[in-house]
Amino acid sequence: MQIIKPVRATRSYTQRLVADPAAVFPLLCPVREADWIEGWDPPLVVSSSGFAEPDCVFTTSAEPVDAVWYITRHEPSAGFVEMLKITPGVTACRLTIQLRPAPGGSEAAITYSHTSLGPEGDAFVASFTEEFYRKFMQDWETRINYYLRHGTALKA
Repeated sequence: MQIIKPVRATRSYTQRLVADPAAVFPLLCPVREADWIEGWDPPLVVSSSGFAEPDCVFTTSAEPVDAVWYITRHEPSAGFVEMLKITPGVTACRLTIQLRPAPGGSEAAITYSHTSLGPEGDAFVASFTEEFYRKFMQDWETRINYYLRHGTALKA
């Protein structure tokens, strides 16, 4: 048995969104993300309802291997979702999103916590800086707000 100290990076960001939580929450779904993220196309979604739900599993293309996502908590009435993302041999990640009403729409508190699973993961965690995360979150915020305003995905 090998037990090591984690190489981990946790980042949080609060997005300001132009719609209320009830309108935003359904978009936090591996199927509905295709509505607002140009090119989003997970190769596999395992879901009884066809949408995000507890125990929904989906994959996303990644290098060197595809990532597997598992929705552990999906609470529409609380505006909360939690997912685990495993990229074998690279990282294990926990993603949480908490929506709450705010003036003009809602806020989404989004936290990613990446833990390395080896040398490639060490490199990824080192690159997962505050600046990188802020830019990633701002891009996501721009895209979802564009969709909420216009009903179509923002083109690249």
